[in-house]
Order: sequence, then C-alpha cells, then structure tokens
Amino acid sequence: MAEKGEILIALEQIEKDKKLKKEDILMTIESALVSAYKKHVGKNANVEAKIDLDTGEVVTNIIKIVVENVVNPLLEISVQDAKKNEQNTCVGCEVKIPLNPQDFARIAAQIARQIIVQKIRESEKDLLFVEMKKKIGQIVNGVIYRITDGNNIVVDLGKTEAILPVSEQVIKERFSIGQHIKAVVLKVERNAKGSGIVLSRASSQFVRRLFELEVPEIYEKIVEIVNVVREAGLRTKITVLSHNPKVDPVGACVGIKGARVKPIIDELRGERIDLVSYSVDPIKYIASSLSPAKVISVAVVSDDDKKAEVLIADDMLSLAIGKNGNNVRLAAKLTGWHIDVKSESQKVQGSCEKTKEVEMLN
Repeated sequence: MAEKGEILIALEQIEKDKKLKKEDILMTIESALVSAYKKHVGKNANVEAKIDLDTGEVVTNIIKIVVENVVNPLLEISVQDAKKNEQNTCVGCEVKIPLNPQDFARIAAQIARQIIVQKIRESEKDLLFVEMKKKIGQIVNGVIYRITDGNNIVVDLGKTEAILPVSEQVIKERFSIGQHIKAVVLKVERNAKGSGIVLSRASSQFVRRLFELEVPEIYEKIVEIVNVVREAGLRTKITVLSHNPKVDPVGACVGIKGARVKPIIDELRGERIDLVSYSVDPIKYIASSLSPAKVISVAVVSDDDKKAEVLIADDMLSLAIGKNGNNVRLAAKLTGWHIDVKSESQKVQGSCEKTKEVEMLN
C-alpha cells in the first residue's frame, strides 16, 4: 500500500482540481477492497475495509461470530481461538480479526489507482455533459476528424467529439477531413462515451446565431430577431425589429456595403438571405415578406383564416414566387398567412372572365 497519508494527500488534490468529494472516492475504494479481499479469504466471508481519514492507513478485518462448536470456519470462531486473538469470548459476540494489509498491498494499491482514475474520468464526463448542455443552441467551432461511410461528419471540438449527421447538413455543402467547421449544437445526450453531441448547419437556429455574432445591435438587444425561416442551401428569411426608432433593423443587419451580412452569406456558401422589417400591420408585413419582389397591393381575403391576395407586376412575378416557389413559401411561413400571388395580367384576365360570366347570365 502507499505510504502513510499518501492516498489522502492525492485525494485532497483530486478533490481540489477535479471537484470530486474525497469521502465518495474513499467509500468506493473501501467497497472494492472488500471485494478483493473476499477473493482471497472466501466470497462468503464477512470482511470490512476502512481507510483512516487521519492517516490514510488501510484497516482490514474479517468479522466472525464466537461459537462453542465451529461449523462454518469462514463466519465462526471458537471461544479458544477468540481468546488467542484477545477478543471478546462470549458466545454470540462478534469479533474482528485483523488481516495483514501487507498481504494485499499490491492489490490495494492497484485498486485504489484504478478507482481514482475511473472516478476522475466519470467526473470529467459529467462536467463536460453539463458544460455542453449549456451550449445547446450556441455555435461551436471544430475540426473535421472523420467522415463515416454514411457521410455523417465527426467533429473534434477539443475536449470531446460531436457528430454532424447527414440530416443536419446542407446538401450542396462539401467538407473534407482536417477542415475547420462551424455548427450549432442541436442536442446533447448521455451515451456510453459520455456525451452524444449532435450538431446542425441546416437549422434556422444556425443562421440566427450567426447574425447574433456579426451584428452588435442584436447582441445588445437594440435589434430583435422576431422569426427565422429557412430552406437550407437555398434561402432564408429573417424578420427583424428595432427597439430604437433611430436604428434601422435591416440596415443594422446588412452593415455598410454589406459588411455584416456578407460573412454570413459566405459561411452559408452563398445562400440567399432576405431581411424583413417586422410590422404589426399584416398588409405591410406580407408585402415586406415577399422581398426582393416589389408588391403593388395586398388584399386580406379572410382575417379568420389568415388568407391574403398579393398583386405583383408581371415582371416581378417569378421573383415573388422564387425558385420552385421557395420565396412565397417562406414568406407564408414567416408571416403565418396563406399568400396567393397574382400578376397584374392574371388579375385582369380573372376580371374579364368574371365579366363574361355575368354577360352570359344576362
């Protein structure tokens, strides 16, 4: 066993550095020592092992009951043998017979070492789990360590690893081993290795966090991000609101000559970003949401069902609808309104058809 007090000195240092309670480690070591001693004296033996809190010395005893006639030598001791050990000799009394710790010195030292290492690892895993839990929704930086056969990306975060699954990747993005990568922490779960950390580059939260990092007014809560909707790799729409009448929320996010929004677009590999000023007036909000298309008019068809009809110039129709309808689809998600987009010619044609119907009825 280690020299007198050496274990306690080591445990006190561990308690200070690793935030592990000395008493908890001692209890685990004592329990493990009992199991080790039982392998030598008998698995059914009644053994105790204590570590002196003042000296660090290991005290080990085998506990037996005093009997007149010994039937089970592992658990019983005769009156005569009890007298030899200078123990209480009354029948039925419990006696403690010291075991020579030197017989188990190597085993005890090995067990203590293993348990301390194990406890430190468990503590570090627990602390890391708590630390990473706090980072859910935050952006982390890492280096791509491995790409699995299923194209999941394993990211080295320094203290631990995380996974960027295919489902949270942007389809058109390509990465290679050793490349630096940014992503948002989507969730953190316990697993056999400690913490199962899942990252995302496809979530709208990733874009939100990028703007918080690039735009001081958002961090200072002068400008608020009201909503973010995204079709990863194609387009993102962001509603922003200023709490200071002197600050233009869209201008603050774009920056002088696009200085603030450009790094975000670069990080998203050229993804389109539309910044929309929030308005409590649904007509203004819907009109802004279809940016970059210019809207002629917005008519509320139904307040209850939140349906609106938007009139667009003919040359703006494709811009308003967007590629595969992504602009109008995201505008609807952003505002919460069902948006029916019509060009001027479609509106005229519809009016003409209604006029013909009336003439036929007459």
